Amino acid sequence: MKPDTIDAANELAQARIDLTVASMRINRTAVSATHCDECGDAIEEARRRAMPGCRMCASCQADAEKRGKHLR
Repeated sequence: MKPDTIDAANELAQARIDLTVASMRINRTAVSATHCDECGDAIEEARRRAMPGCRMCASCQADAEKRGKHLR
């Protein structure tokens, strides 16, 4: 392989890593829902502060994560 090809491949790989890391970061300025999108119950203030942008209560989030793990 030519060095230019290897450099381009490395740059592409790094760009993908950077995008993945950026997408996983918590947006601390996001506004959380006051009520769960799944069950409609109020989302506790402590959860809303700890997980900015959350859309589900802790119980529904845990259930969704369990379902997601079974799909892999």
